[in-house]
Amino acid sequence: MLLVLLVLSLVAVRGSSRCPCVRPELCRHIQEERDFEVFVFDVGGKAWKSYNWSMVTTLAMFGPYDAELMCHAHSKGARVVLKGDVHLSSIVDKSNRTTWITDQVNLAKRQFMDGINIDIEQAVDEGSPEYYALTNLVKETTAAFHKEIPGSQVSFDVAWSPKCIDKRCYDYVTIAESCDLLFVMSYDEQSQITGDCIGMANAPLLQTLEAYQEYIDLKIDAKKLVMGVPWYGYDYPCVNLSQKGACYIEKVPFRGAPCSDAAGRQKPYEWIMKQLNSSMSGRLWDDEQKAPYFYYKDQNGQIHQVWYDDPQSICPKADHAKAKGLRGIGMWNGNILDYSHDPVAMQQTAMMWNALLGC
Repeated sequence: MLLVLLVLSLVAVRGSSRCPCVRPELCRHIQEERDFEVFVFDVGGKAWKSYNWSMVTTLAMFGPYDAELMCHAHSKGARVVLKGDVHLSSIVDKSNRTTWITDQVNLAKRQFMDGINIDIEQAVDEGSPEYYALTNLVKETTAAFHKEIPGSQVSFDVAWSPKCIDKRCYDYVTIAESCDLLFVMSYDEQSQITGDCIGMANAPLLQTLEAYQEYIDLKIDAKKLVMGVPWYGYDYPCVNLSQKGACYIEKVPFRGAPCSDAAGRQKPYEWIMKQLNSSMSGRLWDDEQKAPYFYYKDQNGQIHQVWYDDPQSICPKADHAKAKGLRGIGMWNGNILDYSHDPVAMQQTAMMWNALLGC
């Protein structure tokens, strides 16, 4: 009987598109639920060949479609999901919304994928037509995927706090009820700086953890929340450096705030570890924000301050995710570690992966 079901499943898969995998069964959709999600964003290239696949449960393919990656992920029992993005003004109209959803479902089927990650980070006013359109989009997308691809996963990316961060005033409660999980982007937490215009940690520990309580206080089930952590940091050119080491940054407004982390440049962990070796200060630790940082001087003599996350700052976040019963943890993004065969880099990379499971 099992063999018959397998054959029927493969026939159904082949009926829609030719399976690119060496083993046709790898084109079957992953339906198994894991107790703890490790959600990985991949932005293209072949770094995925070096991921710790013993940990990965879901991979969101944000780069070009890679059939080899899909086959490999399925061989490890990991889901592969689409990136879903659309201008909200275009889907206020229900027929446009339906067309977009149908296109996403059909694309997922053709590519043997297991769901979709909806990544819409647009500003929305509460009660606006876009506010209701977004809520309906998530509800309708989830219903369509669950119907057409049984066992599929629909996730939605949200800001680090539900308090209208970056003017993203979404109906978080209804959206959480409608989809399978919320990926909480616990990074870029300095996107709106209202106090002193200075460089600060990308994801300060206390602020990060308090925001999860804000989600839970809305009666959102902790089992719907995946904690996102950054595998990158910010390089801030210091306009002025105070005697206490505060790096005053250029005033770059963002969505109503006078300053933002846009004054800095995002840097991958691989770059940060190399730059640390030639820094002025060596690795420093801010005990209030629970984050590492350092200073370096560029070729023009300007001092920069770099804030980032490493295993010491990520571990307590991962411990909190487990202690609070969250659905899991993930990162932006899987590609930006050093996957070379350099012994030091290999150790640094292994430690970053291991940190996702706590201290």
